[in-house]
Amino acid sequence: VGLHSHGFWRPKALLDTARFTLSFSSRHRKNHQDSQALWKHEAVQKYLETLSKEYQQVSHQLSTDSLNDFEQRALRRRCADLSPIAAAFHEIKEAEREVQELEAMCTELDSRDEKQLLELALEEKKGLDEKMNVLCRKLFQLLVPKEKYDRSPVILEVTAGRTTGGDICQQFTKEVFEMYQNYADYKHWTFDIVNYTPAEIGGLHHAAAHISGENVYRHLKYEGGTHRVQRIPETGMSARMQRIHTGTMSVIVLPQPEEVDIKVDPKDLRIDTFRAKGAGGQHVNKTDSAVRIVHLPTGLAVECQQERSQLMNKETALRTLRAKLYQQLIEKQLSQEQSARKLQLGTRAQSERIRTYNFTQDRVTDHRISYDARNIKEILSGKEALDKLINRLLEFAEIEAVTQYLENLQALEGGG
Repeated sequence: VGLHSHGFWRPKALLDTARFTLSFSSRHRKNHQDSQALWKHEAVQKYLETLSKEYQQVSHQLSTDSLNDFEQRALRRRCADLSPIAAAFHEIKEAEREVQELEAMCTELDSRDEKQLLELALEEKKGLDEKMNVLCRKLFQLLVPKEKYDRSPVILEVTAGRTTGGDICQQFTKEVFEMYQNYADYKHWTFDIVNYTPAEIGGLHHAAAHISGENVYRHLKYEGGTHRVQRIPETGMSARMQRIHTGTMSVIVLPQPEEVDIKVDPKDLRIDTFRAKGAGGQHVNKTDSAVRIVHLPTGLAVECQQERSQLMNKETALRTLRAKLYQQLIEKQLSQEQSARKLQLGTRAQSERIRTYNFTQDRVTDHRISYDARNIKEILSGKEALDKLINRLLEFAEIEAVTQYLENLQALEGGG
């Protein structure tokens, strides 16, 4: 049909560039602080104009009677892809015209000193700006295809780091785990604890949970990495001296595979049973219900001790093992496809510090997007403040993916 001859609409290429790390360069942060700023970029305007014209062309060709069945099917698929993008583009253009008209009116009112009318116009402009941001975000979400695992449930693991400050890491690990537990409740997800190893002094050494619900991996995929805490311990010499300690803990987020995604040969497994310890009810330390499974070819080991039934713990441990083996497969595929780029956090680069929780300054900083949020307690409560931070990460991810795609497109066109 000749619709791809100019190379403007390449869903596969766009999908490839959507798999990126949140390593945003300072140039991108400076030029594209939000979706509306990216919308104003000349390359974006040119690209969207091209898609809009292609949509008109496809719609016109569909109205003719000279197409065979194969051509009609291909055009209908193309039309379905382009229709929401063209509609969003038109909607933003209309909103942009309204903003420009209001700005012109505000200039006239300001010169006439009609303050009351000016205030009303400025209030309306503020509402239109918010509408523009929402529409631009919607448009870029359409441009960036959903990742394969975005709708998947996850296995989330937390592990305390080491520090010279005693229990600071274990306590912080417990707080972060509870933060995600509260966030799951806030998002109406199911949060099932798989493993829980408490520290003697009230903190947490390690824990894992299976989280299921709507778009769980999409929201949590950038939480993987090293989280740093800076605080004055509540007990001990450091507390009396008001000395700040720094500690770390790591988060790993694994998309949960379906049963058909990966098979495990029972011959490759060593299964051990032992008595559960820590939180878990009256059965703790009374029966050998806890299960540890070692995958001999890779050395991967998983544990589950939360259920009374050894069989249920075994099933849960196998599910976690499949997730880890599946993750290795994902890493291998992404490494082959993107050897020159960092992989997305949450699947790799777990040692890289992604976020700092500074209790003395009551500030949380996400280093990947230079985002600061005040009120640590609100973030750790796992509700609206954390959701805002996570959505900010997702927006920057979309902006980076679109920016990278357009740069690649320009390079290809320039080279051609």
